[in-house]
Amino acid sequence: MLAAKSAPTVLHTKAPAGALLRLPCRGVSMNLPRSSAGRRSLATRVVAEPSTAVVDTPPKTSVPSGGDPWEDEKWTKYKWTVYRGVAYDLTPYLDRHPGGRWLLNLAVGRDATALFESYHLRPEVAVGMLKRLPVLEGFPVDAVPQSPRPNDSELYNAIRERVRKEVFKGTEIKGAHRSGSESAVLAVLGYAVAAYALYTYDANPLTGALLGLGGAWIGLTIQHCGNHGAMSTNPVVNNLLGLTNDLAGGSSLMWRYHHQVSHHIHCNDDALDEDVFSAFPLLRFDDRLPRHWYHQFQHIYMWVLFPFLQLVFQVGDWKALFDNRTVGASLYGASQFERQTVVAGKLAHYGLLYGLPALLHGPSAMLGGAIGYLFTQSIVLATTFAVSHNVPETKPLDPGPTRDNLHQPAVERDWGVQQVLTSANWGGVVGNFFTGGLNLQIEHHLFPAICFLHYPAISVIVEDECRKRGIKYAHYGTLPEILGRFLRYMSEVGAAPQKPVQRDGEMVMLAKF
Repeated sequence: MLAAKSAPTVLHTKAPAGALLRLPCRGVSMNLPRSSAGRRSLATRVVAEPSTAVVDTPPKTSVPSGGDPWEDEKWTKYKWTVYRGVAYDLTPYLDRHPGGRWLLNLAVGRDATALFESYHLRPEVAVGMLKRLPVLEGFPVDAVPQSPRPNDSELYNAIRERVRKEVFKGTEIKGAHRSGSESAVLAVLGYAVAAYALYTYDANPLTGALLGLGGAWIGLTIQHCGNHGAMSTNPVVNNLLGLTNDLAGGSSLMWRYHHQVSHHIHCNDDALDEDVFSAFPLLRFDDRLPRHWYHQFQHIYMWVLFPFLQLVFQVGDWKALFDNRTVGASLYGASQFERQTVVAGKLAHYGLLYGLPALLHGPSAMLGGAIGYLFTQSIVLATTFAVSHNVPETKPLDPGPTRDNLHQPAVERDWGVQQVLTSANWGGVVGNFFTGGLNLQIEHHLFPAICFLHYPAISVIVEDECRKRGIKYAHYGTLPEILGRFLRYMSEVGAAPQKPVQRDGEMVMLAKF
């Protein structure tokens, strides 16, 4: 699960001396020299505006004598990854990985410790296989940003052990944790097909809105779970379900990198979680981001922005394809075929949403229907996604355990505690079915590779273990209730002054993710 630029496994393509590398930083592009010295200089924060009060310390190490692992030909010929300080060549295992090549590609070109450990209920099995792979002797491990280590979390280990014993009772070894979603898949796809048939029969804003609900349901459930490798023990089935994201208007490839490499591993980290800063400067989700005068009104005007989320996806997906990185993660391991799915998926989506209805009913009818689709899908996705990590309990705006956790350097945090503190739940079994488990966000972040239908049972264990340790477990009764807290938070964070933070060299990490 991690990745380099467009050559075999190269992170950065070669550039002439003095060329500039543009890196996203809290919504601001930074122009930095591309030389080795320039990369080391990333440790000093480039301040985009006078109000930015951020203190950085130099990274603990620079590129060692072993060479730059993303550019040195000695290493670019390998599909390398790092696990707990050891570099391995994944090449012999790419086509034999039980979860499929697309998931393993996420590990290429980065420290994949958190991905390996959070994606396997039996991590000792995955680690055993990993340790049979070729070790790259002399590899400059210190040049690769270190990943969090979920297995070092006492909370996470206790929860995982109970889930194995009490929920699956040993059946996870046969893939029970990735099974049981067949009825959900049929329900979602059945509704989407019926809605599309109605849309092509009579394209108008109402049928477009009904289809938009189908597109949102796909995005929340089967594509989300499929791209996590959690809908089936068969990777082909997971990939096909994941590609429904492309038909609905997104990109499964870009989603896998931004969502799994950036967001899931570093939830609510203002430098490393793309979801925190990708909407900036229009929306300010965190008081560690610079504040503009208009942010005090964001809780009002954000409802005007939400309907255009799907169009933002279109621009972002195409840009990421050409840049070879999403805002928060480089596509180091993405294959040529994966890149081709982006183009094919976009063409299929445009043809289904715009082309065929225009041929059948004319441009005016198509436009009304397409607007209904885009606005409905965007509003449902925006409101459902945003509430999960943007309420007071999940952010460092106020003093408390979440602030204490997030103010530590990324690699020193308790990963399991971070996932609990930075996520919030709402509703129960009904919400779980209609959101693909995203209403039980805490459980999803702890176990992204488990089918969402198991989350209600797992939530009982997670809440119990958190209660024993005095760890805040945020749960709201209904979606309207958590939406109210989200609205209040957006008002408060929009008016809050920018908070100084200690980055401890994490902008260097961002450059390499």
